[in-house]
Amino acid sequence: MLLDHTIMTFLIPLLLGWLLDLLLGDPIYLPHPVVYMGRWISFWEHHTNHGKYKKTKGACFAVTSIVLIFVLAWGVKLWLTDDEKIYILISTVFVFFSLAGHTLRKEVKLVFEALDESLDKGRKQVARIVGRDTKMLSRQEVCTAALETLAENLSDGIIAPLLWYLALGLPGMLTYKMINTMDSMIAYRTDRFKNYGCWAAHIDDIANYIPARITALLIVICGYIYYKVNHLNTSYTLSQLAKFVCHYGNNHLSPNSGWPEAALAGILSCRFGGTHSYFGEDCYKPFIGNNPRVLTLKDMHTSIKVCFRVELITIISVFILTLFIYHF
Repeated sequence: MLLDHTIMTFLIPLLLGWLLDLLLGDPIYLPHPVVYMGRWISFWEHHTNHGKYKKTKGACFAVTSIVLIFVLAWGVKLWLTDDEKIYILISTVFVFFSLAGHTLRKEVKLVFEALDESLDKGRKQVARIVGRDTKMLSRQEVCTAALETLAENLSDGIIAPLLWYLALGLPGMLTYKMINTMDSMIAYRTDRFKNYGCWAAHIDDIANYIPARITALLIVICGYIYYKVNHLNTSYTLSQLAKFVCHYGNNHLSPNSGWPEAALAGILSCRFGGTHSYFGEDCYKPFIGNNPRVLTLKDMHTSIKVCFRVELITIISVFILTLFIYHF
């Protein structure tokens, strides 16, 4: 009976939510929980990020937001314990909104398609998915930005939410989304955010530490298998790819983002990183990889196929681990 209950309230919402994301992405006509998280963050940042004690105020805000969303989500779970159908429905909706695989792949494709029309259109399209200033990016920098985002958000937008769902169920997934949304909005090294957002950044670093490295490992494995199955030439053996990721994984301002980016750069045998501008301020990022070759449409298609395989393996693994844990 315990296994039946687990399948009903844990695995069915996960499967249905993932399938909805796979088919629909993020419908712009539906209210999105992350949008409301963003409004919450923007409101309190606007009213508290000034004057003295910015770091303290930012820390209090970050911790309060995390505790609040977890308590609310757990409270709903307890409230609906005896009403499985309603809880499954609500869980399915929130799992659907917490995953970003479909939209991520779509947006990266749109960047390359826009770039085929003109550099200006490519810059405008990539601005939808990156935080850096894009008005002066070269064609190569637009491609690099899109693929870096694909790798980083494979971890942040898909693998990490799934792993936190495995660990703590829907409350864990939603709490992670709050952490990641704070990181994307206030965890910048600019004068405005460097003190206020430092706690949000550190908490996000902790929440993503394991998911980022698991993502990198899966990119390496899936990418290597993809090249071998399709009889494509690869610049590295599997062990060389692992060494490449370990060497370049820390070549990033973030302790986590560099790992999936290094994995994808190794698979493509290309170079990511370099200096970028955020809110008008230059921010140097070390290079990841040492092959500054021109990125092409083929690289985009390869990256998307590899990343989707990583997502699929993660979903299957979460199912198997859940059944194993509850069965034994």
